[in-house]
Amino acid sequence: MRTLPAWLALGAIATLIGGAALALVSVAPATSGVFDTWFWSVLSFTLWQAGLSTLLSVGLAVPVARALSRCSNFPGRKWLLTLFGLPLALPALVAVFGILAVYGGRGWLNGLGTAFGLPALPNIYGLDGILLAHTFFNLPLAIRLLLAALDRVPLEQWRLGQQLSFSGWTTFRNMEWPAIRADLPGVIGLVFMLCLTSFAVVLILGGGPSATTLDVAIYQALRFDFDPARAVVLATAQVLVTGIALVIIAKFGLQLNEEPTISAASPRPGERSVVDIFLIGAATLFVLLPLAALVLKGLGAEMGRLAQDKAVQRATLTSLAVAVPAALIAVSAALALVHGRLRGGGRLQNLLFSAAGNVTLVVSPVLLGAGWFVALNRFGYDWALAASLLIAANAALALPFAMRVVGPAVLSIAARTDRLSAQLGLSVSARLRLVWWPMLRRPLATAFAFTMALSLGDLGVIALIGNQDLVTLPALLMQRMGSYRTDDAAGIALILAIVAISIFTLGDRGKVRL
Repeated sequence: MRTLPAWLALGAIATLIGGAALALVSVAPATSGVFDTWFWSVLSFTLWQAGLSTLLSVGLAVPVARALSRCSNFPGRKWLLTLFGLPLALPALVAVFGILAVYGGRGWLNGLGTAFGLPALPNIYGLDGILLAHTFFNLPLAIRLLLAALDRVPLEQWRLGQQLSFSGWTTFRNMEWPAIRADLPGVIGLVFMLCLTSFAVVLILGGGPSATTLDVAIYQALRFDFDPARAVVLATAQVLVTGIALVIIAKFGLQLNEEPTISAASPRPGERSVVDIFLIGAATLFVLLPLAALVLKGLGAEMGRLAQDKAVQRATLTSLAVAVPAALIAVSAALALVHGRLRGGGRLQNLLFSAAGNVTLVVSPVLLGAGWFVALNRFGYDWALAASLLIAANAALALPFAMRVVGPAVLSIAARTDRLSAQLGLSVSARLRLVWWPMLRRPLATAFAFTMALSLGDLGVIALIGNQDLVTLPALLMQRMGSYRTDDAAGIALILAIVAISIFTLGDRGKVRL
């Protein structure tokens, strides 16, 4: 009975993912002949763009993280680290809108270049745009993670290096690089997996068949060609590749439960250099420009008219109606699975509970949506069922992040209070009321805020199972961008960004761990 909630959560996750898998497998007999040249080109491009994106993001993050570690006490450093956290909160479609406003054909940089007689920037659509957008999202994440690695170097070692008059290269080789190297394989694996399952970025910036990834190909195979057989092959390839990336993360041991920002410890001794200041300034400008463009474009829209637009109102209500219950379900399931691992007795049982909480790291939103898209079309589309599936899918996809907030808190509380509570003879209800709730209230609120922000920005599932009666804000934004109603798109993007960032900020105050 003590692990019953965990078994119920595991069963719900298995039903959701298993139902999608069965729907796809039901068309598997028709998969002959789909391993053609186009399939291999999509697979190779998926791996190629993910590899290049990872190389750029992590390669640039190493010198910037080192510069931030050296400049550990400049004014505004705390706000800069907060700025580097904002791309994590932005829905991908919203961030792409800001990137187009800066680097697009009619963007800020091309306008500035024209004024000074400079040549135009290369076309942003295609591989160049995908790499740019992925670097925007993942460079700040990699910086924060590598900065946390450098922060673990004891202050005494920095002082010893200063006393021994270590040069910059000697300091890097003997002190900085060993700290970075320990987490680098895991950071590479994490960024690679995020780029591998990127959907909105490639859908908008891909620019054609030559720049198509597995997720986008699955979407196109179902939405435009209705070729479930091809979707099955693509989905299988996607699961295999993401599974390998996840194994890499586990094998090389990135501590994903760790706070990815530097702590407020004593400042590292040493003097900042001009190169350090340049690197920090360039990284700040790279992250800040799309955010500023997004705000300015949004403020230029007719917000009053948008607020009265029935479609915007319905999409806003639909987004909240999906995000709130999805967050509640995700947090409840995370709490049940973590409690099941804590109170469970067998190794296999604990392994099942742990796997259930992390399986959606391998199953992307598009894969989940693809399976239920096939099922809904086979058995007849039902609006209520589609809405319920959307909520369940968003909850499942947010579950790994909820577990990374709730898990450490539950384990810490149990280790600190279980023995004393038993000695005092507290009943289960008394423990919940007097011990667990006061200590767990803030982590639960943090997990709820973070998972709600993630659910608000999801496009992968709604893009497949949504219709004219089931439209969220990301789906509406995509529609307005597709119909070239750029002013409306700018206003909707700003609304979505403000809501998502506000919710994420509440969660980050509670120290969300990625």
